[in-house]
Amino acid sequence: MLDHLSIQCADVAASRAFYDAVLMPLGGGAVMEFGPVCGYGIGGKPSFWTGPLTTGEPNREVHIAFGAPDRAAVRAFFDAAVANGAEVLHEPRLWPEYHPDYYGAFVRDPDGNNVEAVCHTPD
Repeated sequence: MLDHLSIQCADVAASRAFYDAVLMPLGGGAVMEFGPVCGYGIGGKPSFWTGPLTTGEPNREVHIAFGAPDRAAVRAFFDAAVANGAEVLHEPRLWPEYHPDYYGAFVRDPDGNNVEAVCHTPD
């Protein structure tokens, strides 16, 4: 349903370093740039954008969930986030209350957003 999503970042450099690190294990990376605005995606099509804070106060927290190809990628996402100083919300684990194979990890990005990597397939 979504084609792409964009968030505003108080510290573009910190956000760029964070998303460069955590999206790589999921197969994603920077695919397009316009000055401080960066589009991330897989296969050349950007679907997630970061850019500078341009409207008012810092944003309210949003939840962003990135799909992972397998559970190892969720763990690699989590490890990369922690190595980049992210606050841990939930370590990688099964979330059977969502469905039996929901495996996710949750961290905070530099702007306080709840960022997740999730795999929906059995290990």
